[in-house]
Amino acid sequence: MRTSRRRRRRWDRACNGSAKPFSLLGSCNIPLAPPLLLLFLSLAAVTLLFCKFASLGGGATTNLPVGTPAAPPPAPPSSTAASINHSEPSLRAVPSFSGDPPLRNAAILSEGGAMEEEKSVEGRRGGGPYHEWGLFREGFEEMMKTLKIFVYPDARNASSPFAGVFLPHPNPSNPKLGNYYSEHIFKLALLHSSLLTSDHQEAHLFFMPFSINALRNDPRYAAKVSREFVSWNASGGVDHFYVSCHSVGRDAAARHRELRDNAIHACCSSSYFQRNYVAHKDVALPQIWPRQPERTPEPPGARKRLVFFAGRIQNSQVRRELISQWGNDTSMDVFSGNPPFPYEEGFRRSRFCLHVKGYEVNTARISDSIHYGCVPVILSNYYELPFASVLDWSKFSVIINHRDIVKLKQVLISFPPRMYLAMYENLLLVRRHFVWHVPPKGYDSFHMTVHQLWLRRMAHLGHVS
Repeated sequence: MRTSRRRRRRWDRACNGSAKPFSLLGSCNIPLAPPLLLLFLSLAAVTLLFCKFASLGGGATTNLPVGTPAAPPPAPPSSTAASINHSEPSLRAVPSFSGDPPLRNAAILSEGGAMEEEKSVEGRRGGGPYHEWGLFREGFEEMMKTLKIFVYPDARNASSPFAGVFLPHPNPSNPKLGNYYSEHIFKLALLHSSLLTSDHQEAHLFFMPFSINALRNDPRYAAKVSREFVSWNASGGVDHFYVSCHSVGRDAAARHRELRDNAIHACCSSSYFQRNYVAHKDVALPQIWPRQPERTPEPPGARKRLVFFAGRIQNSQVRRELISQWGNDTSMDVFSGNPPFPYEEGFRRSRFCLHVKGYEVNTARISDSIHYGCVPVILSNYYELPFASVLDWSKFSVIINHRDIVKLKQVLISFPPRMYLAMYENLLLVRRHFVWHVPPKGYDSFHMTVHQLWLRRMAHLGHVS
């Protein structure tokens, strides 16, 4: 008892003196200093360990000031007509391209650019301007190894009554060749192609080498082929094809039912509403005029005009509406008839170039736009675009319903610079598909057209089997 009282008196003196211990409860019932000190030291140690762990990369976020984004925003998706932002910015706010870094595929403009171009396609997200580049390349290589084309002998037989109707014009340099150029050069390229065979039994396709311009609607040619060659009768003509590239091609086979209904027609007048063009059977031939090589198109930064179009309006309600709506707009070069400057200059200095239906839907403006590096804007409904089974046109062109001409400027200025640059890059990648060569080369217009014919033939074989 006596010992317990002494201890209590000493504790009371300590509480009333200067050495009073810290108590959260304001009394001296429980001395808390040692436990709290240990708690604070433990928390500090845990904090130091956590910071060290985060600095070594074990944390999920980085240490950034408040308001700083953890990562840059993701790049926009590949440019498509469907992803246009239809805001209404001023023209000043839309593509100012001066000072932009070099385009990734600039190497394709140099010598030996074909291989560099393929590397560029493979390295681009979404496969560049193609629906599926790898699948296309695989099928193309298979075609080059397998396909054989038989040309009926009238093309080289001087004694044939049809020897003079092979080419659309006897003089390939004649300026009147114009719209017939693609037909003309396709035939010359075919005669110099490695795909030819003189054995009709090993052929997959049969070419009927007559020109609609020279032959017109003479039914004797198809009758002669069906009478003298068993290949036509064996298939009914579904593996035969012929080429025309002018408005008269619409009625090319009107007098021969089997030719019209069965044979494949490669034509520039590739519009769904035109008589005798069947979209699932026929193929679109690009209308290309002879042009001097344009090895280096003007870069986006040098293109100061928004839009270019020049053409006759007499036979086109769509063109008349275009001129009425936008002919006086100072940001657009839209002319009825010839422009006050060289026609080619309009393509070189503009960002967008219009393809507007005239008397016929087919014109060379799309291929001209591609040739000069001007993004095509297609104002023509029901038009089957060349090589559409391979090329994704929404990645390098703009397609607008011709009833929406009033919205034309709003749509075009709504493209952000990054999206326009992506379209421009893709446009450069497709230029090689819109060039003719004799003899044919690589992925040029000849081989791309033959590839479409090959796909039609393979689809038919798959259907009938």
